[in-house]
Amino acid sequence: MNISLRQLRAFLAVAKLRHFRRAADSLHLTQPAVSRHIAELESELEVKLFDRNTREVVPTEAGRYLHSAIERVLDELEGVLAHVHSENERRHGKVRVASVPTLSATLMPPCIAACARHYPQLTVQLHDQVQTLVLESVRGGEVDFGVTVEPADAEAFDSEIIMHDPFVLVCRRDHVLATRTQVSWKKLKGQPLILLDYASGSRRLIDRQLSHYAIDALVVQQTGHTQTAFSMVDAGLGVTITPGLSTAQLPPSLVSLPLTPVARRAITLVRRRHRSLSPVAELVWSQIRATATSLTQT
Repeated sequence: MNISLRQLRAFLAVAKLRHFRRAADSLHLTQPAVSRHIAELESELEVKLFDRNTREVVPTEAGRYLHSAIERVLDELEGVLAHVHSENERRHGKVRVASVPTLSATLMPPCIAACARHYPQLTVQLHDQVQTLVLESVRGGEVDFGVTVEPADAEAFDSEIIMHDPFVLVCRRDHVLATRTQVSWKKLKGQPLILLDYASGSRRLIDRQLSHYAIDALVVQQTGHTQTAFSMVDAGLGVTITPGLSTAQLPPSLVSLPLTPVARRAITLVRRRHRSLSPVAELVWSQIRATATSLTQT
């Protein structure tokens, strides 16, 4: 049978109010529209639902049965439809994510692609920034959350560590250390170092390791980007200590070697403290976590 929700809503309103005009007012419809819905419903069911006279509208026996049976069912159906609509709305909107460069280049592209596949109505807007700006953007509410290295003031944020990324040594293939399968931190003593500057979240962790092994670091250059450091290494200016993820597209003239003992940076999702994420931001947060897990397992 071709019966619509509009017809059933009109029927319930007339059955409850016993009056076509008042039923029309309650539904924000015209009286002729309500009369038409009732007529169409009666035609489809092939049964009279109301007895009408000049003073009142009274449900017939069939009308009373339909009223008692359909009221609960229609309430449940509208609840289901409202839930489906709510779930659909959860997948619409824009999410702004600030991310440090190495993660913007490695972790975020597959995550954004996964979001596009699973939630096509959702837009992820990436802000590719150094660590200090990522944290400022999160604090200031310019972005929904950040993807960064564990901040020194972690207690200032609500955060979740999603993976650990080891530091490695990058040098030219003709460098004396390139013949090794791994390099001890202590072997870096006296080596000209090209390091990320202090806008990077990794620099304080690298300095901590060098200090731990009592290495008086010979820092000859400081850069804002790992690719700049790689170019300087390629030019023979020194070696660099860099996160493992940054070596995904290392030039063929360079080689990366594990540093021992292993030291790792904690890749962390951060949001403003005591601030809940929107439903769509929660979806992206979860997708980044899942993408990080898959990268760790490969």
